[in-house]
Amino acid sequence: MSDELLSRLSLNQITLDQWSLKEAVDGCQRHDVPWISVWRHKIQEIGLEQSKKLIQDSGLKVSSICRGGMFPAATAKERAERIDDNKRAIEEAAELGTDTLVLVCGPSADRDIDTARQQVAEGIDQLVPYAKDYGVKLAIEPLHPMFAADRSVINTMEQANTIAENYSPGEVGVVVDVYHVWWDPNLYHEIERAKGRILGFHVSDWKVPMPDMFAGRAMMGEGVIEINRMRKAVEEAGYHGPIEVEIINKLLWERNGDEVLEEVKQNFAKHV
Repeated sequence: MSDELLSRLSLNQITLDQWSLKEAVDGCQRHDVPWISVWRHKIQEIGLEQSKKLIQDSGLKVSSICRGGMFPAATAKERAERIDDNKRAIEEAAELGTDTLVLVCGPSADRDIDTARQQVAEGIDQLVPYAKDYGVKLAIEPLHPMFAADRSVINTMEQANTIAENYSPGEVGVVVDVYHVWWDPNLYHEIERAKGRILGFHVSDWKVPMPDMFAGRAMMGEGVIEINRMRKAVEEAGYHGPIEVEIINKLLWERNGDEVLEEVKQNFAKHV
């Protein structure tokens, strides 16, 4: 693995969800992984202050916090509560030293998907001034259409770009997650369109047959995604930041974390 590519490797914490934040930080140090993407439920287990101290003492860099979003809701009160939760996420990102909050935008509260998408746009608009005050960028991550009913009504790069373009690249951008967007016939056009506002690049693979819709992502190189081509495309669009390995797979959560992390490094070198 080239030193340049290795310097960009980030462990997205959900890949080793069996590990606490401390275990993940220690694992990254043992395996010379320089970046980590922290999930909020892991922060909550030990508190923000202790999470910050762990990361600062380790010397790791934080590529992003996951996740904000989940904007649509049935009532104005619920939507306001979700905005408040996103503000806490922005504060957590700033405290942990990252400028990127990943947004999983949320499903519709009922069958009205058009209204849900409008609520996403409105929620982001409300958050932008607050995030800007903290030096945090809002990173819209489109999710594969199979997640439209339960996780996000933002399902294409085109949708994410259209929202993001209402703001400066220093305020709102997009995440390119290969698992979610590899299928899109307009993908490379939309990556080019996102030039200057790509805030993250996430890698895993799509294995056939897929064992589980949510927790069946594969290790890089085990599926059908042109990961290397997509990496080169996001680099041509100006993104040279950390590359998060985000493999949501319940079988990995049952394995020895050190073995998984070593496999991550090997497959990252071969296929990213």
